[in-house]
Amino acid sequence: MLKRIDSNSRRSRAVVAGDMVYLGGQVGDDKQAGIRIQTQQALAKIDSLLKEAGSSRARIVSATIWLKTMDDYDGMNAVWDDWIDPSNPPARACGEVRLADDGYRVEIIATAMLNR
Repeated sequence: MLKRIDSNSRRSRAVVAGDMVYLGGQVGDDKQAGIRIQTQQALAKIDSLLKEAGSSRARIVSATIWLKTMDDYDGMNAVWDDWIDPSNPPARACGEVRLADDGYRVEIIATAMLNR
């Protein structure tokens, strides 16, 4: 099975392939907001995409988090730690990168298993 979610000619926000869900990078909507708000917004998008795909945050197996600056690491982690299922933490990487828009402070990419 292959299902593309919220696609255009350039990208899909999520792709279901077999028993896996691959999410593209999710960012916050408010480019003026600080790291906590942008992280909450990105994680809300992840929740929505996972639900549409037939998965959930408890089924995330891997996450990559890109930060505009590592100065935001603690603020991002405060939101992440409240959001992630503590019984099912994914493999995770986090690093500092130059993001596509200077207003973005965080981008989160996740891979999850379907609820089966």
